[in-house]
Amino acid sequence: MQARYPKAEVDLVPVFEELLEVAQHYHITTGKHLNIYGDIVELYGAIMYRIKLHKHYAKGSDGRLGNDYVEVNTITPFKNNHSVVVRLDRHFSQLLVVKIDEFFEVSGLLVKRSKLPNVGGKTLRIDWDDLVQIE
Repeated sequence: MQARYPKAEVDLVPVFEELLEVAQHYHITTGKHLNIYGDIVELYGAIMYRIKLHKHYAKGSDGRLGNDYVEVNTITPFKNNHSVVVRLDRHFSQLLVVKIDEFFEVSGLLVKRSKLPNVGGKTLRIDWDDLVQIE
């Protein structure tokens, strides 16, 4: 476990793995998806990056990493594209995008807000491949 999750808060790893397994099993069994991907990716952030998560439905961001506020966005296995829409009116200095692919493999990219493209609106649509390049 230490090799796969080197920074992990070890108590969270079994919960993360069980939720991911339940989501996958439900999908295989029913062809549908459970509404738990947001929780799964927030746990991923806590495990892989040591993000201290806020209470559910806290306004502004999803957690803290040191002095930085972190916004967590999800690319789910049923999404047709690999992009996310980031609300720029939220208070965050880092963006964590976590992708769960169709095989339920999970990967994440943590990007400083200052490296995101400047846009003139309240939202930014950005593709996973673009995030890889600016990470």
